[in-house]
Amino acid sequence: MGHLDGAGSAGTSSVNQNEPARNSPGQLDLEALRGHTVEPPGWSYPESFRSEWPPPRSCFVTDRNSNDAQHQKLADDPRAIRHRLKSLSKDLWWSWNEIARRPFAMLDPELWETVRHSPFRLLQHLDANIYNSRLAEPSFREVAAHAISEHVDYHSCRTWYQANSNVDDPPLRIAYFCSEYAIHESLPQYAGGLGVLAGDHLKSASDLGIPLVGVGLLYQHGYYKQEFRGDGTTRVIYPACDFESIPLEDTGVRLDCPIGDRSVRVRVWSMKMGRVPLYLLDANLPGNRVEDRALTASLYQGDDDLRLQRQVLLGVGGFRALRLLEEVPTVIHLNEGHAAFAAVERVAELVRSGQSTEEAISQVRGSTVFTTHTPVPAGNQRYDADKMQAMLAPILEPAGLPGDFAVNLGRANPDDHEERPCMTILALNLAERVNGVSELHGSVSRDMWKEVYGTQDASRVPITHVTNGVHTGTWLAPVAERFWRDHIDYAGEPQPEDPCWARATSVDPAAFWELRHTLRRRMISFVRRRLAIQSRRRGENPDRVVEARRALSDTALTIGFARRFATYKRATLVLQDPDRLARILGNESRPVQIIFAGKAHPADEGGQAVAQAIHEQCRDPRFQGKIVLLENYDIEVGRRLTAGCDLWLNTPRRPFEASGTSGMKPGLHGGINCSISDGWWVEAEDGTNGWTIGDETTASDEKTQDDRDANLLYDLLEHEIIPGFWDRDADGIPQAWVERGLRSVATIPTWFNTDRMVAQYLEWGYRPASVASKA
Repeated sequence: MGHLDGAGSAGTSSVNQNEPARNSPGQLDLEALRGHTVEPPGWSYPESFRSEWPPPRSCFVTDRNSNDAQHQKLADDPRAIRHRLKSLSKDLWWSWNEIARRPFAMLDPELWETVRHSPFRLLQHLDANIYNSRLAEPSFREVAAHAISEHVDYHSCRTWYQANSNVDDPPLRIAYFCSEYAIHESLPQYAGGLGVLAGDHLKSASDLGIPLVGVGLLYQHGYYKQEFRGDGTTRVIYPACDFESIPLEDTGVRLDCPIGDRSVRVRVWSMKMGRVPLYLLDANLPGNRVEDRALTASLYQGDDDLRLQRQVLLGVGGFRALRLLEEVPTVIHLNEGHAAFAAVERVAELVRSGQSTEEAISQVRGSTVFTTHTPVPAGNQRYDADKMQAMLAPILEPAGLPGDFAVNLGRANPDDHEERPCMTILALNLAERVNGVSELHGSVSRDMWKEVYGTQDASRVPITHVTNGVHTGTWLAPVAERFWRDHIDYAGEPQPEDPCWARATSVDPAAFWELRHTLRRRMISFVRRRLAIQSRRRGENPDRVVEARRALSDTALTIGFARRFATYKRATLVLQDPDRLARILGNESRPVQIIFAGKAHPADEGGQAVAQAIHEQCRDPRFQGKIVLLENYDIEVGRRLTAGCDLWLNTPRRPFEASGTSGMKPGLHGGINCSISDGWWVEAEDGTNGWTIGDETTASDEKTQDDRDANLLYDLLEHEIIPGFWDRDADGIPQAWVERGLRSVATIPTWFNTDRMVAQYLEWGYRPASVASKA
């Protein structure tokens, strides 16, 4: 059977039976082709978009018809339960559905923790006698039957997309490209916020029923495991991912991706995420050379050459894989510039099919959505022009496109041959619909990229914004979900804006305060266990292990800071004045404590120094047991902390936080944000649902800005935040704090969620782009 050859010709899928199932046209007028205009763009949605959302179509319909007799028949059949649970374990829908996870956790609670809450892996390692014993229990079969029925209903019900589509709508198929996906803690294929957003995007697309597929790479080592040495330096470990323990399916598709003068053999895996398939390319094949296998060895590792080759694999290889999978998209969505070569491959394909270059570029631009995430020019990586040209030659030459086609489209000024091409600029030039990830970031992006669009007037740059969100089902703690179901009729149904959250302000303060106690206690218990594990791993004496188990208080005001340790995020701002902070944390009558977690890229010396500085402060006798640093920050740590912390701290250097999403998650649990006016918080803060540190002004130098912001933060802690938490009424309830916490719930989840975000992409981007793809 044929496959794609090194010249870039199309072919069909092929399977190598010897492989193991798994293993541990002339010179172009570039200005004309860009299609840019400096006329006022007509792309923006109205200022009243929020109040008009959702679009005036029919309401969401579920059409769920539960059959009690069938449910009972299933609950009475252990063999059917066993078979259906195995099938359920292969659908990552369980990663955002607590009912689906429940029977697996019941099978063997200790093993459940060992396998990082993965149903698929649990069934692989579960003792047969234990499984048979559980299946003999009617109560277990009832729980399992409930989970199975929910799974069946999910895949058979009428979706939001179906209810909000017309029969005359054009066919729609979206391919979403991203270099990383954060789906669950048992799948370490992500580094940070970009992957978290991508995973949440796919989950909401599945929930809403939007016809979308994900495309990415499958990394042999994923991202690194973080361990702190005794001096606070980071030990970077890249454990091999056990693909046998991941619910991967071999699609049978093999292709040869041309990269420069060689062709790299690639296998295509798929993972089922509810209604959405995620396709992952794997170059770690026995017949490939070492340098080829390195392309999917680990996330974001390697020099510029390796990164550029990896981006060819993601974009060109990813798009060709979709052809072979018969998943040809009408729209592609580039989540950051890493996959911009997918648009280049689309142009080349259309030209090979007979279109003119101008027609091909126009069609590709019209049917491409590009989301940019980086608010500073230096964060958008540039590459050597000659090397980029050489790597793309086997894609461009068969189409008769000039060798410098992509290179010049990757330059703000194509006449400047000294300018190194940039993947972000390439994506800007090949996408008609471009957005930042918050209102402020959209403004920053228009100003930053105005030269690309040939204007000095940022208001005429056609870049809008779609503010990020979080996937509610993934981040909402089960105990909180049950609380909201009881108190505000939260149903958990997919919809862009759920009006139930507005009812939070009417919740009984005492009941809400008890929920906050429960969430904090559970989080503190989790943190203590993690700290004890860290202490034992470092070989510390038993007394230190005991101290770790007793660290923190169940009742103290708990501040959380957990995110990537990039220097612009200023994790150490709250530590700026240790003496003043010691006085704040040293008030035994009003205890306060801080929990830190985060990773920096291994090559980011500044970020690694941030982690070390926090580690040193944790060792200060004044802060021992009151400031702690958790190692190996991942989805589980983030989920626990955002649910349990009372105050969520966000202190980036404005305007470097494009959006941020971690602060949206405490809003699901009644946690309160304290943030610099940056990213998403600019849109969310209303004066009643959190605290803003300072204003939007910036100082002339970073030291002055840091000192000022730190003092403003300390002032807030001393005069508003700590008194608000500890001033109690006769029943021991901090009424002012509770009121602000309930305002957080009432105002944040309804808008800052990925159901709204993905539905917004649908109306602003996907549907219009799909029409353009047929032009």
